[in-house]
Amino acid sequence: MQKPNKLSPFFENLNFEREDNTMVINFGPQHPSAHGQLRLVLELDGEQVVKAYPDIGYLHRGVEKMAENMTYNEFLPTTDRLDYIASTANNYGYALAVEKLLGIEAPRRAQVIRTMLLELNRIISHLFFIATHALDIGAMSVFLYAFREREFAMDLMEDYCGARLTHSSVRIGGVPLDIPSDWMENMKKFCDTVDKEIEVTYEALLTENRIWKMRLEDVGVVPPEEALSWGCTGPMLRGSGIPYDIRKEEPYELYSELDFDIPISDTNDSYGRYRIYIEEMKQSTRILRQLIPMYDGTPPQLMAHAPQYISAPKEEIMTQNYALMQHFVLVTQGMRPPKGEVYVATESPKGELGFYIKSEGEPYAYRLKIRAPSFYHTGYLQKMLLGAYIPDVVTMISTTNIVFGEVDR
Repeated sequence: MQKPNKLSPFFENLNFEREDNTMVINFGPQHPSAHGQLRLVLELDGEQVVKAYPDIGYLHRGVEKMAENMTYNEFLPTTDRLDYIASTANNYGYALAVEKLLGIEAPRRAQVIRTMLLELNRIISHLFFIATHALDIGAMSVFLYAFREREFAMDLMEDYCGARLTHSSVRIGGVPLDIPSDWMENMKKFCDTVDKEIEVTYEALLTENRIWKMRLEDVGVVPPEEALSWGCTGPMLRGSGIPYDIRKEEPYELYSELDFDIPISDTNDSYGRYRIYIEEMKQSTRILRQLIPMYDGTPPQLMAHAPQYISAPKEEIMTQNYALMQHFVLVTQGMRPPKGEVYVATESPKGELGFYIKSEGEPYAYRLKIRAPSFYHTGYLQKMLLGAYIPDVVTMISTTNIVFGEVDR
């Protein structure tokens, strides 16, 4: 095979004309288990991986540069398209970063609603992981069961904000809507359903299943020191026995008032990470049940009071001339945060999601950078896959739970 001209430095050491038993193959970007648009170049000795090169960029949309050419409020719906399996986590991470830049805080009721949406979103994301992870390994029935419960969670999201996948359910300074009637009761039923199905369906089908354990145990081992040095976060880091969760280490919203545990595993393998996802869903339902009484009795205010940055409530806009003028300026020209820079990290379902914003006092961010967990986990594949066999490659890619919307930014 002729070596292509001027490839990425990733491929300079690959010898395309070989006389030994090695060969080079492409895994993706069309492969259904490539999690979006991952091209994984594998050098094989027989069926064993001796070199792995993740090649990204096939889904690139320039999201960070878009943010620098849109007003702060205009960019918020675009964050849905980063980790499109956990849209609310992106909405919230960006909104919180802008709020820190502005020096404002969401009202108490908005904080309760936000925390509910974040944990509901975490369950949606984790159910998607269980479904696709099981499908990648060959467990078709679990895929269907997990999507069944995920539909119930998406029904709740739709009841709240009208959308099922790209939510735009958070606003800079608060939330757009209050909880609908009967929503809390439906959420209680959903939590009961999830807890029941985790025990009688997912764990019953998978946890002690000997085929499942053979495919996951001692596969994709991530030692703690490597997890730290490669920047792994979320279940990838906690799966290596390191109990780091931003909700505990640097609490935001109401997490400092909530009682929940951080599941960890000391097996360092794919099976341990699978168990963490299962346990985290149980903790999310535990959190949701604690939030229900916190909602009762909170003042009805949903948006922070900061007229220079946040539009007044609709009642004031319709009845007060000055409020209407401010609203017009904010919509047509955008808010102008003070000069400065801020980095805010939150615990998305996949790990540390951070937004860095540098402001020059203009309606647009001078610089906006996103620290997405999937980017670091994709990079680690070049080390993680060494020595693995072809059947385990899909398992190991799947267990990292990467999504390319937040990798190709």
